[in-house]
Parts: sequence; C-alpha cells; structure tokens
Amino acid sequence: MYRRGQRFRGHDFTLIAVANELPYNRLGVSMHGKLRGSVRRNRIKRMIKEVFRLHRNLFPRSCDIVFTVRPNFQLQTYESVKESVVRLQCQADRV
Repeated sequence: MYRRGQRFRGHDFTLIAVANELPYNRLGVSMHGKLRGSVRRNRIKRMIKEVFRLHRNLFPRSCDIVFTVRPNFQLQTYESVKESVVRLQCQADRV
C-alpha cells in the first residue's frame, strides 16, 4: 500500500490512495508513534472518519485510502480537517 499508493501531502497529514477492485472505498488511519495521548489520537480518528463518511465525494472512487497523521497534527475541528482534505483534492486535480 505505502509503496504502490499515490500520495497527497497535506500540512499535518498525508493521504495515500491505491485502486481496489471493489465498488466502494475503504479507509485506514495511521498515527505516528510520537502522537501521545489516547484521547487525542481517538479524537483525531473520529474527525477523520466523520469527514470520510459525510464527504465521500472528496476522495477518489474505488480506492483503499490511508490517512497518515503526523505528530504535529494541529487540526482541532471537523471543519478544519474537511478544509484540508478539500485543499488536497484541488492539488490532486491539478496534477
């Protein structure tokens, strides 16, 4: 996945996408080991999953997607995560 995937780098995270044979997307969330505090990690995961659930149109279709979170992750709200994903989509569309 990490070797074959197409990477879209954001400020605090990276999205890695690989085409799959399924008619739907699958999401994985990977946290950096230096991201301390289970409450913080779980909150970040919930925000990411909620953006994925509500805005599937922002992600490539029929892909396995890994959302890799860096230790300096600063996005604190659902809206800020969504805006960052939209910015990544705009960058991907230009490529």
